[in-house]
Amino acid sequence: MAISNIRYGEGVTKEIGMDLQNLGSRRVCLMTDRNLSQLPPVKAVLNSLAKYGINFQMYDNVRVEPTDHSFLDAIAFAKKGEFDAYVAVGGGSVMDTCKAANLYASSPTSDFLDFVNAPIGKGQPVTVPLKPLIAVPTTAGTGSETTGVAIFDFKELKVKTGIASRAIKPILGIIDPLHTLSMPERVVANTGFDVLCHALESYTALPYKMRSPCPSNPINRPAYQGSNPISDVWALHALRIVAKYLKRAIRNPEDREARGNMHLASAFAGIGFGNAGVHLCHGMSYPISGLVKTYKAKDYNVDHSLVPHGLSVVLTSPAVFAFTAPINPERHLEAAQILGADIRTARIKDAGLILADTLRKFLFDLDVDDGLAAIGYSKADIPALVKGTVPQERVTKLSPRPQTEEDLSALFEASMKLY
Repeated sequence: MAISNIRYGEGVTKEIGMDLQNLGSRRVCLMTDRNLSQLPPVKAVLNSLAKYGINFQMYDNVRVEPTDHSFLDAIAFAKKGEFDAYVAVGGGSVMDTCKAANLYASSPTSDFLDFVNAPIGKGQPVTVPLKPLIAVPTTAGTGSETTGVAIFDFKELKVKTGIASRAIKPILGIIDPLHTLSMPERVVANTGFDVLCHALESYTALPYKMRSPCPSNPINRPAYQGSNPISDVWALHALRIVAKYLKRAIRNPEDREARGNMHLASAFAGIGFGNAGVHLCHGMSYPISGLVKTYKAKDYNVDHSLVPHGLSVVLTSPAVFAFTAPINPERHLEAAQILGADIRTARIKDAGLILADTLRKFLFDLDVDDGLAAIGYSKADIPALVKGTVPQERVTKLSPRPQTEEDLSALFEASMKLY
């Protein structure tokens, strides 16, 4: 079980200069994106660095939903800077880019594909020591401050993949709920859907005892190990917070209690899925994001077509959990109950349909696009979407129910329209 250190509370960002001083850092790389560089979270970090005399260089060219090209640009900056510590201020895109920059600057002779997940890359274990990375999340979604995972779009193959290793985990996540107050409504919604799916997928993933074969050496044990007794605790706790607070956090930007709790739920779900893993919603989401045509999400200030990660994940969730429920119906029913379903007279064989209907109602109440068709996909795109899902073995193999390409086609088709 691997978990980052977490510090939580309003205003804790002001301590980051002291943390870097305590680490003895002499040259710090501060990573963020263009939008955030003008917003209060980055200003709070800059104020703390100035107050404690920390020498730093800022890289604000992180791409929202990063690509291999944007990773390589950040890596080049990191190699040139010869930094002894990293600070990532932003959502998952910023934190993941910073993890990759730290990794390849610490292993300068490695080829980019060496650490990228197989079968797209070589999936080699990380054996070099990395520099300390402190993550300051500004969204309540990815939980990236707690995980050893960095996700990107591999442009050439039009598919998302990533790097997964405990070695790239931040040493500290500074969770300051004040930072969530600058999030627009749809960003709150989409990042919240990521928390929802992290919790649901890690709780319903293939149990850790059923994964085989056992790695020949512990260094080869993957970060994602299947559902397990510790991850289950975090996943269920995160799910309860989502059920209680997500709608409030979306509807009222001034609701500090709701936004602060969603910020914590993101970290809780991160601890859960960072060790258990996710499965089909995430595996299928990568081509949904990677093959985007013209869709531009509301409230995202970017100059490229974009399906936000949380949206790409949640649109398949009703179909996915209807499909996986027969393997562990009790867990699916329990999840439906937490999300508001009345299961007193429910039959165990209906668990999947009940959870799917509960999710549909949840999404409908929050004005979510009506399925994949509403974000620009049609039945003609299904073969390409399936082809993009097949290489995502790191996550698809954690599905409790194995799936054929025909199964994936049916799941994409069922996700074209939700309501």
